[in-house]
Amino acid sequence: MTNENEDYLPESDVSITDADIAEIIEHDIDALVAERDSFKDIALRLQADFENYRKRVATQTSDDIDRATGRIAESLLPVLDACEAAFVAHPAEIEPLFNLLLTELKKQGLEALDLSGQTFDPAKADAVIHEEGEGDGSGNPIVSDVLRTGYTWKGRVLRPAMVKVRG
Repeated sequence: MTNENEDYLPESDVSITDADIAEIIEHDIDALVAERDSFKDIALRLQADFENYRKRVATQTSDDIDRATGRIAESLLPVLDACEAAFVAHPAEIEPLFNLLLTELKKQGLEALDLSGQTFDPAKADAVIHEEGEGDGSGNPIVSDVLRTGYTWKGRVLRPAMVKVRG
């Protein structure tokens, strides 16, 4: 008796068994699973790349805004210097205006460097006068007088202070 399927099989000595068919199907399933995993890996990498891009753009935009506002604050430093000089000459008249200006700029990220009596740091100050004397005990000079106030803007030195150092 002949099998109906044998009519459709080419004549050869090769016979396909159920085990062969199961092996072929298993091989195809493994190939499909591997292809799916490959596409899933690509999708996850693209998603991670996009997330990194989004974070990088947000950081860059924030840095650009900080630099732009820092330039505005830097352009106001001569006004602060003039207010500080006027405050020294006429403290009662200038103090309210000077304090208001400093308070508003501090809210935005401006900080005055308080270096008097501290170890000299060339990243924060320019030493324009050097006087003999003892430093901080380990050979480092100390800021003895601040001649022009220095400022930081959101943690970065906007303008170094001009100082007199001892040691």
